[in-house]
Amino acid sequence: MSGCTFEVKLKPRAKKDTVKLGNKGILEIAVTSPPVDNKANDHLIRLLSDALRIPKSSIQIIRGGHSKNKAVAICSLNAEDVMQKLSVQSKIRSDW
Repeated sequence: MSGCTFEVKLKPRAKKDTVKLGNKGILEIAVTSPPVDNKANDHLIRLLSDALRIPKSSIQIIRGGHSKNKAVAICSLNAEDVMQKLSVQSKIRSDW
């Protein structure tokens, strides 16, 4: 089974959900949920699950659970597949 990890900078309480590749290869993800009671982290996992078309159980926050800077593990896709799917989603959907 393939897998990968990547860095995420999460911005809670955004006006809309967005995913973009920022400086130094870090994914910058904005979610509308607040950082209260793990809502922003849950929203992040749902957003990635929908964008990558994989089950939520395949996504895990492995570092930074209470921080804006996180490390996320995907157990079912390699890094190239993740970046390809996220870039395709951002071109198709205006709210990504």
